[in-house]
Amino acid sequence: MDVATKVHEYGGKAYTLSDSSLVFSNHRDNGVYLLPVNAPSGKKPQLVAGGAALRYASLAIDPLNRAVFGVREDHRAEGEPRSTLVALPLSPDSRGGEGTVLVSGADFYSTPVAAPDGSLLAWIEWDHPAMPWTSTRLCVAPILYADGRMELGPKRVLAGLNINESVTEPQWADPQTLIAVSDRSGWWNLCRFSVALPASEPEALCPMEAETGQPHWVFGQSSYTLLPHNRILALSVREGQSQTLMLTPAKNGFSVRSVSLGQPDQCPLRLGGAGEQEIYAWLNQPADGPAAVVIGRADKTPRILKAAATLPFGSRDIALPQPVRFPIPGGDKGYAFFYAPANAHYTIPDNELPPMIVTAHGGPTARASEAFLLKVQWWTSRGFAVLDVNYSGSTGFGRAYRERLDGKWGVRDVADCVAAARYIAGTGKVDPKRIAIRGASAGGLTVLVGLATSDVFAAGVSLYGVTDLRALAQETHKFEARYLDSLVGPWPDAEAVYRERSPLFMADRIRCPVLFLQGLDDRVVPPEQARAMVLALRENAAPCALYEFPGEGHGFRGEATIGQALLLELDFYGQVFGFVPAEQDRTPATHVHLEP
Repeated sequence: MDVATKVHEYGGKAYTLSDSSLVFSNHRDNGVYLLPVNAPSGKKPQLVAGGAALRYASLAIDPLNRAVFGVREDHRAEGEPRSTLVALPLSPDSRGGEGTVLVSGADFYSTPVAAPDGSLLAWIEWDHPAMPWTSTRLCVAPILYADGRMELGPKRVLAGLNINESVTEPQWADPQTLIAVSDRSGWWNLCRFSVALPASEPEALCPMEAETGQPHWVFGQSSYTLLPHNRILALSVREGQSQTLMLTPAKNGFSVRSVSLGQPDQCPLRLGGAGEQEIYAWLNQPADGPAAVVIGRADKTPRILKAAATLPFGSRDIALPQPVRFPIPGGDKGYAFFYAPANAHYTIPDNELPPMIVTAHGGPTARASEAFLLKVQWWTSRGFAVLDVNYSGSTGFGRAYRERLDGKWGVRDVADCVAAARYIAGTGKVDPKRIAIRGASAGGLTVLVGLATSDVFAAGVSLYGVTDLRALAQETHKFEARYLDSLVGPWPDAEAVYRERSPLFMADRIRCPVLFLQGLDDRVVPPEQARAMVLALRENAAPCALYEFPGEGHGFRGEATIGQALLLELDFYGQVFGFVPAEQDRTPATHVHLEP
């Protein structure tokens, strides 16, 4: 069994747990399986629903144990897969049913969650060309039974009906009150929605120019956690830096205090019953990595109960993020995190400045965070500085900053990365002649356009990156099928802009070495994109190399693949910057063959 899901290709929330049952999606056959919590060791999970062309995600067990709610993605017909909200039985079915459709008609659904008394179901939905961070609807409907079959009564839209509002992560505070994240103020903030009639306007619980929310790329993300006594633990991001806040009911709303839980990239999840004195949470701290922790009211720092892994190095080997503010075109400011090289056993020679890797995150609607990342520590422990850029369009800075990239993808993101690199080079912290840029997916496009339009980078690495926007608009999966409407322009009316912004048609302007790493099973950015770019570069005698990985999709997940890809990239930088990787980092299978 492989607990994962491929809904929206990115998956998420592939399992759900109650006092009596564990229900999960099996990535290998797309089936949904049930295992009683008290099942004896060795008992096999039983099939609840499934089918090779059906996928399930965002699973949630009904509090009355009548069913499992979830999103079903149906790939049986030609064209785009059909999304619905379904109810699955909480009992094994050897025939593998399909579930009872509760809601249909919208292009996308997410986060079905039943009220504590089982009377209502809440969810979010949205339609093309919106993305969940641009416009969604928060809906509720009564849960009914007819002839022993579950169905929903008339739907009511609580938010997002007549305005562009991103509302996500609904949770029930009580049978008549929903908490959700909404950006109607321009910032993702927590709001309270009453489901009682007559309808009322939502109430902002703690208005602030900071974000308690994140782009809905995957199911099951956590920006806040409801605690006993009406308290709320929330992740707040201000100018790219995160902190954990405790909201406590007060006479006029909520009082707010910071909780010493480091800077996690998701809100700490409560792992068990949180009493008045202690919170049990799972978090990722910049200096320690993922761990289960407990913190009491008198504690100044979390106490680690169990770390995800024992790190094979000490604190002097860990590079910590340094927030950077730098000017960007237009008179605004950009944001980044700078990591200096860190290794307790090796240092940069006194007469030398370190090379730097500029990283462009994916999305492009995502963000660079301060969370502990081995993919950053890998480079800093080997003598590289790393600059992780939150370019225009990144989340964590409000809707206006996200919308800076509207119609400007391939322009403002690139300009911001170039500006960030020049800014750090001007501080004297890195060697300005040894700056590389790397990026995955959407970040790959930023990499390649950056190489074509500036002279600041000496090399580039594109991991399953976009090279032809026209092909992406025509071939990508349903979730992102209309994403480019806002980032570039409506397809095909804006085809000339798509061509103009595509790295494939800038290949003759790239002269520095480029490494491409690509999964062969990638349906988001198919392998043909990297192959076409390599051919175009070679026609112009630009040194490049392409390595493809069987069985890998959009984002590498196999341990062997991740290891080989990092070693290939290290060897590539060694060739470009003039050093030989350490013996333990060198194998014949990880030597890059650059071909002009």
